[in-house]
Amino acid sequence: MAQAGASASPLVPGPGGAFGPAGPALRSRRISPVAWLAAALAASLDRQRGALLPWAAVAFGGGIALWFLPATEPGPVLLLGCGLAALVLAGVALAAGPARAPPLWALALVAAGFAAAGERGHRLAAPVLERPLYTGVEGRILSVDRSQSDRLRVMLGDVRIPGMPPEATPRRIRIALHADREYVMPTPGLEVAITARLFPPSGPAEPGGYDFQRHAWFMGLGATGYARLPLMVLAEPAPRGAAARLARLRADLSAAIRARMSDRAGPFAAAILVGDRAWLDLALLADLRASNLAHLLAISGLHMGLVTGLAFFVLRGGLALWPRVALRLPVKRIAACAALTVAAGYLALSGASVATQRAFVMAAVVLLAVLAGRRALSTRSVAVAALVVLAIRPESVAEPGFQMSFAATLALVAAFGALRHRAEARPGVDDRQPREAGALRWLGALVMSSTVAGLATAPFAAAHFSHSAPYGLIANLLSVPVMGLVVMPGAMAAALLAPIGLEGVGLAAADGGIRWILAVAERVAAFDGAARPVAAAAPHALPLVAFGGLVLLLWQGPGRWVGAAMIAAALMSWTGPGRPVLLVSADGMLAGVLGPEGRALSRPRGQSFVAGVWLRGDGDDAPQEVAAARPGLVREGEVLSFALGSARGALVEGPRPAPALLAALCARHALVIARAAIPAGGGCIALDPAARAAGGSSAVVLRDGAPQLLSATEWQGHRLWSPR
Repeated sequence: MAQAGASASPLVPGPGGAFGPAGPALRSRRISPVAWLAAALAASLDRQRGALLPWAAVAFGGGIALWFLPATEPGPVLLLGCGLAALVLAGVALAAGPARAPPLWALALVAAGFAAAGERGHRLAAPVLERPLYTGVEGRILSVDRSQSDRLRVMLGDVRIPGMPPEATPRRIRIALHADREYVMPTPGLEVAITARLFPPSGPAEPGGYDFQRHAWFMGLGATGYARLPLMVLAEPAPRGAAARLARLRADLSAAIRARMSDRAGPFAAAILVGDRAWLDLALLADLRASNLAHLLAISGLHMGLVTGLAFFVLRGGLALWPRVALRLPVKRIAACAALTVAAGYLALSGASVATQRAFVMAAVVLLAVLAGRRALSTRSVAVAALVVLAIRPESVAEPGFQMSFAATLALVAAFGALRHRAEARPGVDDRQPREAGALRWLGALVMSSTVAGLATAPFAAAHFSHSAPYGLIANLLSVPVMGLVVMPGAMAAALLAPIGLEGVGLAAADGGIRWILAVAERVAAFDGAARPVAAAAPHALPLVAFGGLVLLLWQGPGRWVGAAMIAAALMSWTGPGRPVLLVSADGMLAGVLGPEGRALSRPRGQSFVAGVWLRGDGDDAPQEVAAARPGLVREGEVLSFALGSARGALVEGPRPAPALLAALCARHALVIARAAIPAGGGCIALDPAARAAGGSSAVVLRDGAPQLLSATEWQGHRLWSPR
């Protein structure tokens, strides 16, 4: 035994990177910083063994993300090369042994993700409308939802457009119904005809913004539009195929639910039970978003977990009450199989949206782990679910739903796993607690779950939706327990009692719970500052937060705190160099310039969606009318002039300005925006119809005080979904 007061032996790297006390022969040896760093890195990597499966999902998703980055579409040779490289690297990794295999597997998965994303993008290629049209359209209604303007909107498949060859006709078209009155209620499966104004899928509202064209490409959506004339039914045939039958069944269930519940609760119940959100009004949606309760509408992890959990525990508990069955049969596995069947049925009835597919995969992984006798909830199960989802739909990696659902799930699993390990590290502690302590423990778990999930998803919500909900924790604490203890059990009871005509009992309970949730949303949304806008994130911010969070949650050992430093760095540089000094819509009808009181808009009405995107990106919650009254734009007749650093710009509002006026403006200003052709040779940056058709929406940033023009098309690059 060492003598008291003896100094501790210095630590030096040992075999395999482990650290231990130096022997007498080593104490006099000086270790170089490079050798010490290499040994420390080897020791840190050695700690990761047994915890590498989650990083497989990270590597595969990283390869998919890399495919989205280039400005030029990766060619088939590169995709084929990546696929072959993945196979070769996998073979080499299998022969390399466990010590050298992890880096090779990581490279193989990155290459496989890149190739999978490219294959998916090319496989989903479909015709896209090239120019606006006003035409008749025939097709079959695939789904019904509601547009941003609170109008019913139909998705048409099997599209036919007079005079357009089939090979050039979009496979799917989405049309908002603006008719004063509809004589036919749109229902999935109907063959309809309508006269509509159609447009190609719109590009980003500003360079670097949300790219709807990319989203539409992976949806197979070739055109959007609106109709001011009502639908006409061509035929109401019997549904063909399982998908059509399920769509009609969902529509019938939605109508039955809304008929048997109150006016406020019915649309909410139809949304969470069968995925029909067409009957939700905008005021209710605004309250749910402001209170951070909008996630309750998406049939995702919460709903699937509640349904499968209720099915699992009710069946397991019921079988356990029957001694002969409980002692002779694997009750737990039987309950898991039944819960998996219930989850599959819920997936089908809810419409199998992307969020529901993710939730089903996660639930299936958990239940299969139960069947295999493994721990159900772990970072490995989350990784397997992510790999399955990304293999099926690689584009999910760029979608807010995927990012937020897996961020919340991984954070919750890591947080409760840390608590479990802490409890296991205290042997001899009596877990038996009085009822009051158990209630407090349940409440603490609820608070912790809401806090952890809220913190994990907050950066993604801020980046994608440009808003935060500071009172969301309060609203979720008051609503999520009611959702799990009242609404979903009531809905399941209604489903079980429907064959004997007693579904009203369950629906009455669900109705009361939903009205409570909506009352909480309305009250919380009325708080001052309930929905706070967040300025648009710089391109590096969200990827740095995401990777930092993965390092913090998945890395083993002290090196995980590097992830916390990455998150802090991303948050401190969230907005980057700042917002553009000028933004111009793709049609030139709206412009916004940063002035002393915020962004001043050129119009108080019209282009409301684009105006809202710009203002939210600035972190500004002012209405469009208020922003249009701000200083920053000086009107002289039909010309609005504004400052661009040390230069000046001008916007001509008239549809047919005189060429002489445009030439004079171009001679005196650095940039001119007009709805007519600007004469060449004037020396200004011309944003006329030809320039906007080629570039889409535009932004002006200042570089050393001089204006520099950026276009959405330049930002998109030459990709599958970008305009030809």
